[in-house]
Amino acid sequence: MRKGFTLILFFLISCTVTSQKGVKIGYIDTEYILENLSEYSEVSERLESQAQSWNSEIQKKKREIQGLKEALNSERILLTKELIEEMEQEILIEENDLEEFQQRKFGPNGDLIIQKTQLIQPIQDQIFNAIREIAKSKNYDFIFDKSSDLVMLYSDKRFDISDQIIQTISRSNNRKKLDSRREKKEFDQQKRQEIKMNNDSKFDLREKNRENKIQEKDNSNRKLSVKELLEQRKQKNSANKKGKD
Repeated sequence: MRKGFTLILFFLISCTVTSQKGVKIGYIDTEYILENLSEYSEVSERLESQAQSWNSEIQKKKREIQGLKEALNSERILLTKELIEEMEQEILIEENDLEEFQQRKFGPNGDLIIQKTQLIQPIQDQIFNAIREIAKSKNYDFIFDKSSDLVMLYSDKRFDISDQIIQTISRSNNRKKLDSRREKKEFDQQKRQEIKMNNDSKFDLREKNRENKIQEKDNSNRKLSVKELLEQRKQKNSANKKGKD
């Protein structure tokens, strides 16, 4: 059914191209584009690391269950029927828990699929935006995906715009990185200015405190001098009085 639809679609396109001059068609290879984007490589590495971590947990749990089974087999003749049934039930519970964990992490709706969708969606959006940008700027009427279910019976390399998509996305990401570095630089400069202003304020405050202390000391000295002067005058008056007597 799908192949029949594909052939019909290509037939209609061929008719359109034949009947209308100037129709411009291009195609992309999404797999090729993703393989050449550093962002996709980073996402793949993160997902692979997470999958390995979960697999390690699964293998550890399998070894624990196998250990329980071996222990039960080696001690079976020494155990009562009730203890055997209890251990078998415990093993069954552990196996069910392990199966649920595997489904929760690697199932069709598991965490790995969810994370992959969340991480790859922004990259897919970038590809779509780049396709739209190139289609508008270079007047493409149709752009197909060679990696999709659409069967490419023949494709001429000169109509492959995958490298243009990669260049467009790379330029966009470089601009974002440049803007990010510029924002970081501006933030650092602002931070340095704030630190300098705080340091200047602290310095001014220390200087003001020092000046106040000097002023207080000068005032104290002046007060002491006045007191001494009054004492001197008092002594002088007293001496004059004795002289008159």
